[in-house]
Amino acid sequence: MEIAKSKIGMYKRLPSHVGIIPDGNRRWAEKQGMAKKDGYAFGVDPGFELYELCLELGIKEMTFYGFTQDNTKRPVEQRKEFQRACVKAVDMLAAKDAELLVVGNTNSRLFPKELLPFTRRTVFGKGLMRVNFLVNYGWQWDLASALGILSGKEAKNRVGLTDAIASREISRLDLIIRWGGRRRLSGFLPVQSIYADFYIVDEMWPDFRPKHLFEALSWYDGQDVTLGG
Repeated sequence: MEIAKSKIGMYKRLPSHVGIIPDGNRRWAEKQGMAKKDGYAFGVDPGFELYELCLELGIKEMTFYGFTQDNTKRPVEQRKEFQRACVKAVDMLAAKDAELLVVGNTNSRLFPKELLPFTRRTVFGKGLMRVNFLVNYGWQWDLASALGILSGKEAKNRVGLTDAIASREISRLDLIIRWGGRRRLSGFLPVQSIYADFYIVDEMWPDFRPKHLFEALSWYDGQDVTLGG
C-alpha cells in the first residue's frame, strides 16, 4: 500500500510483534442503529487493511484477538456472529501471504470446527508474516497447560513456563494496540505481554484508519525499551 511505503524509514525502531485487540464492535453497531450482533461483520475488513499496512512496513508477526472463552457468555446471536466473523477472516487470509496459527480451546464445542486444521501453523502463499489468531482463547486455559506439564516428568528436564503454555508457539509481544478506548488487557496472552508497550485508540475498531497504526508506531518509537534491564 502506497500509504505504508511512504512511512518506511521514518521510524528508528519498529516492533517485531504487534498484538491487536479489536474492541468496540458492539458499541459501534449500536451507534449506527444496528443490533449489537451486527457489529462483528464490520470488523473483518479493518483487520486485513491493518495486515497489509504492517506487511508493507516489515512487521514480522501479528496476533489478533478473535474471541475469548468469556465472550461466549454473551447472547447466542452475538456468539454466532463473532464465530462466523472469525471463520470468514481465516477464509480470506488463505488468499494472502501469511503463516497462520489459530490458538484456543479446541475441546469446547464453541471452537469453530472449520478452524481446527489451522491449530497447526499453516503457510498461505509466500508466508511473509506470522499471523496468530486467538479463538475461544482463555488465559486460564493457556496457563493450565503449563501447570500440567511442569508438574509432570517434563519438569525434571527443566521445561520453562514459556515452553509449556498452550500458546508457546507465539513469541513475546513488543506492542499491543487496543481499539475502543478501554484500558485493559482482557486476558490477552499474559505471558507474551509481560514487557509489551500498550497503546490505546479511542475510536471503535470498525472505524479503523491507517493513522491509528502510524500514531501507535510513532508513540512506540519514543518508548524506552529495557525489558527490565
